[in-house]
Amino acid sequence: MTMNTTEIDYGTPRRESEREVTLEIDGQPVTVPAGTSLMRAAAEAGVMVPKLCATDSLEPFGSCRLCLVEIDGRKGFPASCTTPVEAGMKVKTQSPKLQQLRKGVMELYISDHPLDCLTCSANGNCELQTQAGVVGLREVRYGVGEKAGAHHCDLPKDESNPYFTFDSSKCIVCNRCVRACEETQGTFALTISGRGFESRVSPGQDQPFMESDCVSCGACVQACPTATLQEKTVIQIGQPEHSVITTCAYCGVGCAFKAEMKGSQVVNMVPWKDGKANEGHSCIKGRFAWGYATHPDRITKPMIRASIQDPWQEVSWEVALNHAASEFRRIQAKHGRDSIGGITSSRCTNEETYLVQKLVRAAFGNNNVDTCARVCHSPTGYGLGQTLGTSAGTQTFKSVEKADVVMVIGANPSEAHPVFGSRLKKRLREGAKLIVVDPRRIDLVKSPHIQAAHHLQLKPGTNVAVISAMAHVVVTEGLVNEAYVAERCDPKSYAQWSEFVSRPENSPEALEAASGVPAAEVRAAARLYATGGNAAIYYGLGVTEHSQGSTMVMGIANLAMATGNVGREGVGVNPLRGQNNVQGSCDMGSFPHELPGYRHISDSTVRGQFEAAWGVTLNPEPGLRIPNMLDAALSGSFKGLYCEGEDIVQSDPNTQHVAAAMMAMECVVVQDIFLNETAKYAHVFLPGSSFLEKDGTFTNAERRISRVRKVMPPLGGYADWEVTVKLAEALGYPMHYRNPEEIMQEIAALTPTFAGVSYEKIERLGSVQWPCNDSTDEAGTAIMHVGKFVRGQGRFIITQYVPTDEKVTRKFPLLLTTGRILSQYNVGAQTRRTENSQWHSEDVLEIHPHDAEERGIAEGDWVGIHSRAGETVLRATLTERVQPGVVYTTFHFPESGANVITTDNSDWATNCPEYKVTAVQVMKVMQAQALSPWQKEFNRFDALQQELLHAAQQPAEAVHGGK
Repeated sequence: MTMNTTEIDYGTPRRESEREVTLEIDGQPVTVPAGTSLMRAAAEAGVMVPKLCATDSLEPFGSCRLCLVEIDGRKGFPASCTTPVEAGMKVKTQSPKLQQLRKGVMELYISDHPLDCLTCSANGNCELQTQAGVVGLREVRYGVGEKAGAHHCDLPKDESNPYFTFDSSKCIVCNRCVRACEETQGTFALTISGRGFESRVSPGQDQPFMESDCVSCGACVQACPTATLQEKTVIQIGQPEHSVITTCAYCGVGCAFKAEMKGSQVVNMVPWKDGKANEGHSCIKGRFAWGYATHPDRITKPMIRASIQDPWQEVSWEVALNHAASEFRRIQAKHGRDSIGGITSSRCTNEETYLVQKLVRAAFGNNNVDTCARVCHSPTGYGLGQTLGTSAGTQTFKSVEKADVVMVIGANPSEAHPVFGSRLKKRLREGAKLIVVDPRRIDLVKSPHIQAAHHLQLKPGTNVAVISAMAHVVVTEGLVNEAYVAERCDPKSYAQWSEFVSRPENSPEALEAASGVPAAEVRAAARLYATGGNAAIYYGLGVTEHSQGSTMVMGIANLAMATGNVGREGVGVNPLRGQNNVQGSCDMGSFPHELPGYRHISDSTVRGQFEAAWGVTLNPEPGLRIPNMLDAALSGSFKGLYCEGEDIVQSDPNTQHVAAAMMAMECVVVQDIFLNETAKYAHVFLPGSSFLEKDGTFTNAERRISRVRKVMPPLGGYADWEVTVKLAEALGYPMHYRNPEEIMQEIAALTPTFAGVSYEKIERLGSVQWPCNDSTDEAGTAIMHVGKFVRGQGRFIITQYVPTDEKVTRKFPLLLTTGRILSQYNVGAQTRRTENSQWHSEDVLEIHPHDAEERGIAEGDWVGIHSRAGETVLRATLTERVQPGVVYTTFHFPESGANVITTDNSDWATNCPEYKVTAVQVMKVMQAQALSPWQKEFNRFDALQQELLHAAQQPAEAVHGGK
């Protein structure tokens, strides 16, 4: 079933009010909430008033004068978009006078507009063209186009942006693009320059788009009613003929999109305004960076080889799957049942992830299964589970609109979660206060029209010191919400925690030397958080990817409970998930100690339910985590791996250690869409499918379960779920599913939090949020822990600050921390194969000017970065975004080798790596030395693997000389 993608533009946003107003429009009674515009009221009654500058995603503006109406007893002809309803109003939307006025307005627009409708890329999807027909314009009394005397029809195009064209000659200066950039995106990159006849839309100070502050979110393109701003794919391919609603495959915001199609060809991706997570907004990645799905680098045929030094051999699916199965069985016969395992993918659907963990437990016969959440948000699962009782965030993204104070810790929403970042910035412009806790000065600290009240610029690795100091202030200054704590929290644990944080050694003054944050700033931030009204915490990998990641998550939960900021709108503890389905991969049982729904494998009752459904006896002992698998491979006891959709060689820490472990294995099976870094160590390659080629569901950071719908056939022949089913069958464990919906039915039957989840319900409601069962609303649970915590009473846990083992020394005097950038995503496998690389084509090292001067480093110099684990070489950029003593880089390009230098230090509870704290030395190197030994080896090995791949793709006679 495909959802109806027809959307009505009501002209102005919906207003919420408990008071309703009844009026009469064209003789018909209409009742709407107070504050509703006449245009919206008419549209909801089925009467569409002509408009150009109005759209329901933006506040009314009233500039086009096309939406004029008549109101009994009122002089003139007010604009319906800016006129609110009043009780008893009698409104006319059609009359001879209104028709005459609208025709006159439209004539003026058309007289300064190119009349190239038949060849215009917007033909068939142009609001100017449509409204000219609506008002009945049949002739223009003035000169048209170039015959009009002074005109704008010969203005040049701006083609600088790789994704869209700006044709100023077709601009009607309706201001929608400018308002979208301000209201929806919050970048303020566009303006109207000039006055009167010289008015025109301008990026920045009359700059090309690519030189302006534009972030290419696409809001302006979507808002434009003409062909002024138009996707280049639409210009090249033409207007789409149908669309399919699906869910973005990038970050954990989980934006809903309309994939607009011609047959099975994607024309463009348009954010769906009924998507609950994004409400019609998007970022550059989801909006434009989808071309990787059909990139020539896609591997579409299965391949096998005996060793990683041998050429790849293209084979049939049957041969590849049988070979993988026989190798796994051979290894288990020789080395034991626990000698193989699997890694699930956070970029695959819930249904596909569920099948991989089922294959490991039921067909492999062990629990050696893990997922990328191990290296990003596993401390979230542990920390929130211990304190609140569930391993997920508490709120919807929309909840931030009710927040009075927002604390962002170790996250950079405007870069890594930009659609949520825009929503947050809008709330800040409305008056909410912001606290940023980050060693780096991110954009949210200060950008157009927003400024953080406090930036706690701590030293990397001291999160727990700062949260303990804030808690000290809250407790010792009497800022605890005593009534909330008494009603909802465990009194014994609270007493122990409050005594602990009250100790002098946990004061801001005592911890100032460790954290580097002035005590007065910590006190002021703590007071604001505790007394400023609804206070919400949003955090990211800068919290979890530490040796005390789990401790910090528990510290955040402690602070939220103590101040009563859990369990209603506008508050909460909210992890910003990095990958599109990292929440779902955890929900589906991808950890070695947990079955789906976060239920421990040792629970005999739970295990019995799965044994009955799966027809096997399950091992009650937890299996190996990813770090354990790698260590076991090097020790000789772990020999086989099924890796679906993850690139652990690039994404996991201490790259050389990971690569050595991969080389020690006898059979590595990689299932992916590209020959990634991990696949270079594979013996079997199974072509994967992109999100455009499959059906299923993703679960975002709000616990929102949304549909993924196939818009084109899988290039490799099968969707990922089908490949796993076929591998299970080859292993002698048949899985009888006809489609992903049947897989979800099994998940719902076995997982209490998913009991009410069904495709039928998602089709009808758009999405649902777990927990979703008989005890929740039909659409699930938007806000968690309302009334009481999932675990019953909230549990406070003592969070002792323990300095990281990764310390600066004379040899390694700087601390390296890492993060993401807007245009690239994760390991870059997707975004590097799009035009996004025009914005960011390499990883660079940010270094403070003071540290650079000490080392003789200038802007753009090549620098060597050395750590205890390894070394690499990057280009340097000098910036005060980082503080002295701290350097920063991203990890989107494999040749950069950012994870060559990160160590294998990890979180004490979950083994989540400590990516955010690595002691390093940085020195200038000459151009001829601008490759580290690792990078030279990387290039050599990469060239070899490409040669072996090329050989596999040649006809047999070419490879064998025609013999």
